[in-house]
Amino acid sequence: MQRPKAAARFEAALRVAAMLHDVGHGPLSHTTEFAMPLVERLELATLACAPGKPCPWTEARQANHEDYTIKIILQSSLTPLLKSALGHLGIEPIHIACIINEDIVCPDEFFEEHGIDYRPILHQFVSSEIDVDRMDYLTRDSFHAGVNYGKFDISWLLSSLTHHIVDKKCYLAIGHKAIYTFDDFLISRFHMFLIVYFHHKSVIYDEMLGRYFRSSDCDYSIPSDVESYVFYDDYHLYTHLSRSKNSWAKRLYHKNPYKMLVELHSGVPSGAANETEQKQLLEKITRDLKAKGVDYIVKTTTGEFSKYFQRDGKMPIFVRYDNGYSPEKFIPLEECTDLFERYAKNRSITRVYVPN
Repeated sequence: MQRPKAAARFEAALRVAAMLHDVGHGPLSHTTEFAMPLVERLELATLACAPGKPCPWTEARQANHEDYTIKIILQSSLTPLLKSALGHLGIEPIHIACIINEDIVCPDEFFEEHGIDYRPILHQFVSSEIDVDRMDYLTRDSFHAGVNYGKFDISWLLSSLTHHIVDKKCYLAIGHKAIYTFDDFLISRFHMFLIVYFHHKSVIYDEMLGRYFRSSDCDYSIPSDVESYVFYDDYHLYTHLSRSKNSWAKRLYHKNPYKMLVELHSGVPSGAANETEQKQLLEKITRDLKAKGVDYIVKTTTGEFSKYFQRDGKMPIFVRYDNGYSPEKFIPLEECTDLFERYAKNRSITRVYVPN
């Protein structure tokens, strides 16, 4: 059979990878990851990992949704369906997994065409500083939450995407006219986390669920068997909570959270002159609550602007500069915006919660 053209197989593989990259999420998304088993129980150690790097599936750690995603794609009842649907294009489930996770070694030359490796840019479309996942959830969550945070010019950003080849590897790039849209995209995401995803009610519900899972009488656990795992959705968890006699489970099911008493933001006075005085204020509040015998929860949430500089040699993004006169050139993204430097310091929100 003649090998399908690169564009056809790359587009099909990318579409499937984009749809499946988060298929391993557990109930309530990231919230329940600390209830997952050790990663060794998923039996992914047979996957070949990049030489010279620690293999993430042989480490002594807890599994996360990304591990379950790879397991579902490669070793579940979905696997033969993917083979059947994509086989005519020469696409195997391992190719989908390779787009999603850069640690997996590709067993063939699927991503190569005319001596160029296109795997980096395909991975960046799914997981990078400018990926379809972030563009999707920011736009969707902004709409459903009824807020203006998270909005950006997605059409212009998408139309400005291009590529740059370095050492026979193809990487993601954007046109220089879209750098301001990219800045807006980064800031929109950062503010969406601080204002919406880190909302005080979301934080306390996450914390109460964590306290339930850490309780000695908690009998809820997430299975390592993926065929059973797919039934562990939000409804499954709520049903379990409805039957539990645990006090945290009851609060969760009956929507009776601890209430926020005080909120302190790093870098913002909030009634105190500086962060040192905020710390002193927090200590005074907790002392007063202890003296009055009031139970309380102190929870600090940290917002990180970007992990781009933590990529540890991973795939770079470039800006294509073309003024219409001089030859075009490609500049590393971090040299074209000062946002990474300006927002280098993480922002944190510390809150004190008490019962009604």
